[in-house]
Amino acid sequence: LERPGLDKAAGEEFLQEAFQVLLDEAVRRGTDVREKVCDWKEPRELRELLDLELRSGGEPPERLLERCRDIIRYSVKTCHPRFFNQLFSGLDHHALAGRMITEALNTSQYTYEIAPVFVLMEEVVLAKLRELVGWSSGDGIFSPGGSISNMYAMNVARFQRFPESRQKGSWALPRLALFTSQESHYSIQKGAAFLGIGTDNVHLVGTDERGKMIPEELEKEIQRAKADGKEPFFVCATCGTTVLGAFDPLGTIADICRRHGLWFHVDAAWGGSALLSGKHRHLLAGIERADSVAWNPHKMLTVGLQCSAFLLHDTSGLLQRCHGAGATYLFQPDKFYDVTYDTGDRTPQCGRRVDCLKLWLLWKAIGTEGLARRVERAFAFTRYLAEEVKRREGFQLVLEPEFINLCFWFVPPSLRGREGSPDYWLSLGKVAPAIKERMMKKGSMMVGYQPHGTKVNFFRQIVTNPAVTKDDLDFFLDEIERLGGDL
Repeated sequence: LERPGLDKAAGEEFLQEAFQVLLDEAVRRGTDVREKVCDWKEPRELRELLDLELRSGGEPPERLLERCRDIIRYSVKTCHPRFFNQLFSGLDHHALAGRMITEALNTSQYTYEIAPVFVLMEEVVLAKLRELVGWSSGDGIFSPGGSISNMYAMNVARFQRFPESRQKGSWALPRLALFTSQESHYSIQKGAAFLGIGTDNVHLVGTDERGKMIPEELEKEIQRAKADGKEPFFVCATCGTTVLGAFDPLGTIADICRRHGLWFHVDAAWGGSALLSGKHRHLLAGIERADSVAWNPHKMLTVGLQCSAFLLHDTSGLLQRCHGAGATYLFQPDKFYDVTYDTGDRTPQCGRRVDCLKLWLLWKAIGTEGLARRVERAFAFTRYLAEEVKRREGFQLVLEPEFINLCFWFVPPSLRGREGSPDYWLSLGKVAPAIKERMMKKGSMMVGYQPHGTKVNFFRQIVTNPAVTKDDLDFFLDEIERLGGDL
């Protein structure tokens, strides 16, 4: 007991070598277009390669470093310029430095006592995000992802309407109804289930051909819910739907919410970063009228997972009143400093990651103008790719992109000219999954696909990585032709 229980010198030596592995394998090779996006292995083979079993004895540093290399080698390189699979991708070195500092300091964002720098930093970052929304004041918190931000909105909205439900639970509530579009994120359904509202009480509002909520249909759904004896309380509009990248008409929806006295939430987890661009922020016109907003900078801004802000226009301490429990072993009221800086009781979480640093450090590095250029570059590349898709034989746009979701089919030579045949769409629906399997096993790139309504499987390509060049996009289309030409 008189000596430390670990060898600090050996630990620091291991860290130095591990950081070098990280720099060489994850950062340098992981962003090198000459390297694979993934080294695909089936689960049984991967288990054998990694030797995941945990044993009673430890291993020497040399073996652990090899394991670090293997972990990176067999993981998907989401920072690779040819990874187009998710709404997040790329690597920003400043944001990565922020993530590493956060992990090294290993603190929780719940009190000023143990996170003084980060409590003040979160306050500044959230205020800047609210300013971009169009609010001069408000509240907010960083949450563990956009899904949780949407659930926070639903919970706060319910509490604001029925404050007694905090103590009395569902016994104090009528049958609630909430409204969102057919194209909205699945977290709205999950949130309704998690919060006890019930998925049967989620009214999915019809959308137009571009995937935007139709306000007249929202009005009808509200009236229908009232006729069924339900109590409407919450509307979620979407800015940047997951598949088509649609932006709901916020101004008209806000009018409806005001007329019926409903909480107006905007899920801008995907599309919120367009607010940084003077050229494209018009897509979110009316967002300043929202009661709450979800925004994920870890998506289009390449901040790194996770960085998700829940923003609130309310200034009455609604988050604290809704979620606070006042644990006296953590949020003591008689501390020697101003305890209003102890923000952790505003959320259902206790331990909370520091998610503001990586965004703050990136913002400090490139400024608001640099972030705007990042957004505008993504739009420009999407437009370039759309024109290339229209120019190339065998490629068909699902619809003209409004945002940076590019949805298209690839029609192999064997199906061209057969559009009127009975099995055409059935056969076409099998093309994208087959190409996806081939690219994954080859490791050349990654892109997502899905069906949508009556439309069979198509590719959804997303460009957010600032390291992407035109060569990468040309390669992307060429590779699809190579991989699917014989189907």
